[in-house]
Amino acid sequence: MKRYRSSGSVLAALLVAALASGCVGAADDGAASRAGVADLGRQGPAAAPAGPVAAAEARVERLKKQEAARVAAAKRWGLAKVPLVAPAPPARKPHITTREGFEVEGGESLPPVFTTVPTKERIVFLTMDDGAEKDPELLRMMTELKIPYSAFLSDYVVSDDYGYFKDMQARGVTLNNHTLNHRYLPGLSKSEQRREICGEQDKIERYFGKRPTLFRPPYGNYNGDTLRVAKSCGIKAVPLWAAEAFPDHMEWREWDQDLHPGDIVLTHFRGREDWEGSMADMIRRVMRTITDKGYAVARLEDYV
Repeated sequence: MKRYRSSGSVLAALLVAALASGCVGAADDGAASRAGVADLGRQGPAAAPAGPVAAAEARVERLKKQEAARVAAAKRWGLAKVPLVAPAPPARKPHITTREGFEVEGGESLPPVFTTVPTKERIVFLTMDDGAEKDPELLRMMTELKIPYSAFLSDYVVSDDYGYFKDMQARGVTLNNHTLNHRYLPGLSKSEQRREICGEQDKIERYFGKRPTLFRPPYGNYNGDTLRVAKSCGIKAVPLWAAEAFPDHMEWREWDQDLHPGDIVLTHFRGREDWEGSMADMIRRVMRTITDKGYAVARLEDYV
């Protein structure tokens, strides 16, 4: 499995490849190429560069600026290391099935329940639940660092400030379903579960313009009715989590207490009233763990 480096490490390679491409093109063109050189000579020193070399130089310059901005943002937000850059998402999303031991009876046609996305890339996915803490610092931090994440919202803590999450959505974050009131779903009747799940679908569509396809049950608890109801109101997949992040520690689902390719990382919208730290502190902690272990953060919705 490959380890990802910052974009600065590939700048020279891009330029060399483009230069080689330009040389090949010139050899193939023959007399036409020589005529073109003569024409460029008549245009004078102010003529703009053209061809693959100029395009590669421009791209390299853009990448240099992007890398410099990432380094500056990491320093500004107190990260020990610059976050690694995730590879481009696959052209086709991976086929996801329910994790062994997480099945329900008759669940073959129901949305899959999983904690890890099947991939060989050294990537993980960052997700945040509920919506209680509405820290504007989090929005600025994640935007400047260009770290993707997904939100799973519960209306009972979101409804006092839909505007905060509209701003989040405008920054590229997908808003997903975490029920209306964060109740323990297996203890509810099917009709009560429908109100919790489909009611949150309606709320998100009403206030944010798009009906979610991803759903996370509160506490990670569900039964067959949960999945059947979720499917009936448009849910396609049920991502749980393999690790959970706090400002001062990580908690792990797996016995080896480590990250693995495709792991989903959970955290919550919480602040100093609940944690020994802020949302920004939590991001610094989880990104130190992710980066130190050689992983990049990818966007969940690009794979699910």
